[in-house]
Amino acid sequence: MTAGAPSLLVDDISVTYGGVKPLDGVSLSFDTGVCGLVGPNGAGKTTFFNVLSGFASPSSGSVRFDGVDLLAMNPARRARWGLRRTFQQEQVIHDLSAWDNVLLAAEQTGGGRAEVQAALDFVGLDGLDRPGSSLSMLERRLVEFAKCVSGSPRLVVLDEPAAGLDAAETEQLTALIQRIPESFDVLVVLIDHDMDLVSTVCGTTAVLDFGKLIALGPTTAVLASPEVRKAYLGTADVEEQA
Repeated sequence: MTAGAPSLLVDDISVTYGGVKPLDGVSLSFDTGVCGLVGPNGAGKTTFFNVLSGFASPSSGSVRFDGVDLLAMNPARRARWGLRRTFQQEQVIHDLSAWDNVLLAAEQTGGGRAEVQAALDFVGLDGLDRPGSSLSMLERRLVEFAKCVSGSPRLVVLDEPAAGLDAAETEQLTALIQRIPESFDVLVVLIDHDMDLVSTVCGTTAVLDFGKLIALGPTTAVLASPEVRKAYLGTADVEEQA
């Protein structure tokens, strides 16, 4: 663990819906920079994010960030505390400008106009007076990123941020993700199926399969693991699965 780095400790988290366990006794720690969470569809990744952000209640276990009990807070309190999240579908209001989209989010988390401007400058978004309905997919992602870094974030979780983007757009987003931890002193946890992106930005990666943690460690070693390749990547090369 890096001295002074923000740290997330998840201990024995299970989520049960009837007879289904989308998460089954998951324990892991993320403690620096950008960390990855990967696995096949249905592995429990989004449920894990829902636990972090308060949209799913675990049947057992604990979640602490720098010693703070996240499970003791409701979703609104977690947002005010500093948890930020993107979703697979962008939460951009079409009738509001890019600026007002970010301002609305910042006001819910204790930020103001200065924080909004700093966040938009960070992501490099132009055309701030344009309505959300006129923004490209990449611009909508940039609005979401600006919302994540406004108002004193502590933990940023990104759910498939590169989905649907072309190679040039993904490269731009990759560079932005890499800058977030140092620029804002936050921990970033990333879900994505683009293994090139995961390999580039994530120092540590965890792998879920059928709700269980099957690997955790340095990203290169984890993605090369035979167990991971069997569960998630099949027999094809990593590059062919990106």
